[in-house]
Amino acid sequence: MPGATPDKWAARWREQFPRVPLQLVPIPVDAQEQALAAGEIDMCVARLPVDRDRHHVIALYDEVPVVVVPREHPATAYDEITLADLADEQLVQDPADVPGWSELATADRLAWPPMTTAEAIEVVASGTGIVIVPMSLARLHHRKDVAYVPVTDGPVSSVALVWLRDRDDDWTQRLVGVVRGRTARSSRS
Repeated sequence: MPGATPDKWAARWREQFPRVPLQLVPIPVDAQEQALAAGEIDMCVARLPVDRDRHHVIALYDEVPVVVVPREHPATAYDEITLADLADEQLVQDPADVPGWSELATADRLAWPPMTTAEAIEVVASGTGIVIVPMSLARLHHRKDVAYVPVTDGPVSSVALVWLRDRDDDWTQRLVGVVRGRTARSSRS
């Protein structure tokens, strides 16, 4: 998943199972469930929601939402900001991605085409509009000409380890144990 940092779990895996390779594959958020269903991947560090009837889900963490603004934007003077503080800004992304935005927005929205996060941040860097994303995506797509500020009432993005209910074998459970912090000397209880 873009923005995820599974390094600590991969390192633990290598320590506990040095002869069993763990391959990490980048998967876009909108393709994570399809990749699991097609058997392209066994497990996924995914942004929720996912279909919980088809998948096992272990919550990992919640990501802080941030607003990405041009470097000289007034919002950069604050340690954190609210959605209401941004209501007169031009939201570059789909308002449906920011729950509550449509009720607060006071600016007439321009007809923005669909964009990737990187493209939207490029538009922000040009001085036109803002983007509200999880902090990990703001860091992933960081540029010198933009800054980000936490949004206290923005949409929290929950991240989880996800795999098909039909695919729950011993190796899958070993990775679950690694993610949950079990060591080679830990019991499963």
